Amino acid sequence: MKTGCGIMALRYFCTTNISTRHHDSSAKILVPSSLSLTNSRMHSSTPETNTKTKSTADNLKSLVNALVLPSISSSPLHSLHRGNWVKLICGASFEDVVDIRNLSLVYTLAGVDCIDCAADASVVSAVNEGIEAARDIVCLRKPWVMISVNDDKDLHFRKAEFDPEDCPADCSRPCENVCPASAISFLGKSSGISYNTEAPSVLKDGVITERCYGCGRCLPVCPYDKIREVTYVRDAIATAELIKRNDVDAMEIHTSGRQSTLFEQLWSALGDSVGNLKLIAVSLPNVGDSTISSMNYMFSIMKPNLQSFNLWQLDGRPMSGDIGRGATKESIAFAVQLAKAKERPPGFLQLAGGTNAHTIEGLKKEGLFQTTISEYLHDDKSAINSSDSPHALISGIAYGGYARKIVGRVLRSMQTQHGGAASIEDHSEYLLMALKEALALVGPIKCI
Repeated sequence: MKTGCGIMALRYFCTTNISTRHHDSSAKILVPSSLSLTNSRMHSSTPETNTKTKSTADNLKSLVNALVLPSISSSPLHSLHRGNWVKLICGASFEDVVDIRNLSLVYTLAGVDCIDCAADASVVSAVNEGIEAARDIVCLRKPWVMISVNDDKDLHFRKAEFDPEDCPADCSRPCENVCPASAISFLGKSSGISYNTEAPSVLKDGVITERCYGCGRCLPVCPYDKIREVTYVRDAIATAELIKRNDVDAMEIHTSGRQSTLFEQLWSALGDSVGNLKLIAVSLPNVGDSTISSMNYMFSIMKPNLQSFNLWQLDGRPMSGDIGRGATKESIAFAVQLAKAKERPPGFLQLAGGTNAHTIEGLKKEGLFQTTISEYLHDDKSAINSSDSPHALISGIAYGGYARKIVGRVLRSMQTQHGGAASIEDHSEYLLMALKEALALVGPIKCI
């Protein structure tokens, strides 16, 4: 009975209040009248508003409790098998611990199965803090925490850099306008919000390093060619020590799929630390006809020391999901290619790179959304070597830039009013708005 009520409540919530229509930049986020608050009065010290604050927090807790479904309370591994796995990508280079904590809290409540973050101890701690804050609101199973590393130069592992003193005074600063992470700022044009978590009172000119996640959109728009990229490779020994902590569940290796020697060197350097993991993912781009052979070779490297499940992240168009409908086409095309591939290695398949609110629609058109291998093959058991597997052909979707964008709008509004270090659970009206945005994205996978 409770489960049925939960399903009805979530369907009503998704269809009535958080339709994907509200992801349009011109749309307003709706708050049910019983839960709405006047922001300017939210934190007044009067008894009346304190009572209202407590009432809103109680309403929030009741609402989230009503939305808990078996698909959300089931294990991440179960989600992979069923094809309703959802991963939040915080960003392999995104290191703003305040935003990461708040994003992790919101998307844990929304029911994601995994949160992927930079292989940095402070970032991992921020993710876990957000998860635990969400679980203090409602009893939920813990999503897996994944760290991202690379074996070679990779778009996800770079930062923009420039000296603001070199910028001409009359420059229109298109870099600042095009940055999706609000990672470029100038004192003369800033909103006054500091994203520098180590020194909240100081807002520096130029690139806010911890917020830059390497999308590269600023590089071609600088009229004076002043911006440069700085690339790096995560240290394998430091990664191995991080994996041995009790708050890391999974790891993702970003690779080009072409440099097998570098992949092998990284895997060897990680040593027996990989035995502590529940899942190991390999994120790779579509390299055409050589994709399957590259996957098989990498799997042969991992197999002798592989003690967990493995996953292949199909990185269609990296860091582009927030751009629009067309960005997801490459990720879907990659999924179609792998679905038809012969002799692909074992492992779950998951989409990334350009994924957004239109990805599920595209998968449905291709007959790949929550479709089992046997259903897709129509008894053509010669097509792929794992055709007897009972799990879904495409195990799930990872959302990155788009997921951060839709919730980030709420976080920016909250920080403008309450400061850059604000915790979203302390401001219930903003948490409700953020949760609705997150559920609009996660809900179509979790509440069919």
